[in-house]
Amino acid sequence: MTASPQLPRRSFLTKAALGMVAAQLTSMTMPAFAQSAGAGSARRLEPLKSIEAGALDIGYYEAGPANGAPVILLHGWPYDIHMFVDVAPQLAAAGFRVIVPYLRGYGTTRFLSADTPRNGQQSAVAVDIIALMDALKIKTATVAGCDWGARTACIMAALWPERVKALVSVSGYLIGSQAAGKNPLPPEAELQWWYQYYFATERGRVGYEKNRHDFAKLIWQIASPKWNFDAATFERSAVAFENPDHVAITVHNYRWRLGLADGEAKYQALEERLAKAPVIAVPTITLEGDANGAPHPQPSAYANKFSGRYEHRLVSGGIGHNLPQEAPEAFAKAVVDVARG
Repeated sequence: MTASPQLPRRSFLTKAALGMVAAQLTSMTMPAFAQSAGAGSARRLEPLKSIEAGALDIGYYEAGPANGAPVILLHGWPYDIHMFVDVAPQLAAAGFRVIVPYLRGYGTTRFLSADTPRNGQQSAVAVDIIALMDALKIKTATVAGCDWGARTACIMAALWPERVKALVSVSGYLIGSQAAGKNPLPPEAELQWWYQYYFATERGRVGYEKNRHDFAKLIWQIASPKWNFDAATFERSAVAFENPDHVAITVHNYRWRLGLADGEAKYQALEERLAKAPVIAVPTITLEGDANGAPHPQPSAYANKFSGRYEHRLVSGGIGHNLPQEAPEAFAKAVVDVARG
């Protein structure tokens, strides 16, 4: 996640720093929600569908009435569609048509050509979801996400506001640029980026390839220090990391952020627009957990990036970085409220 609206990098706080950031969040406090730990751990989002969209054959889960108002839920790293295992049924029951796709490099999503660069830059992922909407003949949708998914949703809302009816974003405005990513941070802050610098090396690429399972579990534990997820919950998502392109996409994403890997020329114009930190005009609710183990800016740092109807909600009760899975009721309520408001 980002430490500032201009810096789209994710890292993790020490316990002391976590307490400082949580104390600084002064926006509206929501009631505590029971965390989803083991109750739904045996349930999967099935059956899966697939459709050719842009450069990909995208695997996705769909629920709710076909004529319902579309909602697209976007997961992050290192998570998968089961980030929304308890959110999707609630939204479907409320009458929404819910689409939950695997991002490039995850689950059943595959590249159509072996020659397509395994590119993880921010605009490429957003273009994938616009292509999915085109393939599914969805003109507009409410888009909601966490982590990479929140960044993707923000980019869609900023660049294609005519396609996004409303937005829900965990940790706020996450659009960044390579230029911002090159700016050095204070030593203590840089320390928290250990995994990003690890991925910058060949040792890190090989290490992630060999240890992606344990690596992801460690990220889950640090990012959500009070989330007592069980083994079945983690293993259900870990299967998605066996995608043959997962390591390449992950490593390229983080190297691209630091300017250590090139993007594709066809996305350059989009990245130039994103580098200007465009304001998002669509109705938006941003969310933050009170025990988020990943660094995140104060809501006041990004409130002015939303020019339309806007609200920030702090979700209490020991909720960490994976807010949709830890507090599904709060996340689903935000989607319903912003979509119908």
